[in-house]
Amino acid sequence: MTALTLRVARPVSDLKRSRELYRLGLGLEVVGAFEDHQGFNGVMLGKAGVPWHLEFTQCTSHPVTPSPTPEDLLVLYLPDRDMWQLTCQQMIQAGFKPVDSFNPYWQQQGQTFQDYDGYRTVLQCQQWPQV
Repeated sequence: MTALTLRVARPVSDLKRSRELYRLGLGLEVVGAFEDHQGFNGVMLGKAGVPWHLEFTQCTSHPVTPSPTPEDLLVLYLPDRDMWQLTCQQMIQAGFKPVDSFNPYWQQQGQTFQDYDGYRTVLQCQQWPQV
């Protein structure tokens, strides 16, 4: 079976601001970008060797207002407690707002952060079970 790559795409209200927020908060790198591609501008953030990345877009002709719910989550598992704590601090320093999770499960071993568009990221301090 061919390996899969995951892209999570989100419309944002400020492309530059989102790029910097996630770059600084999660230590991501710009892995791609485009301008005026059929009326869209965008940037992809990820890390070398990781099979996923985030894409943030803005439509120049028909802007889309982001409308996430409290349960639309990006969940990242960081099993090393020191790395988890460091990343939580980076999120706050970058401008993410710590919030209570709608689902109390995520509060047990994690911290939920919200960006200025209302998108939530959970940093979970545990190992994802390998299947």
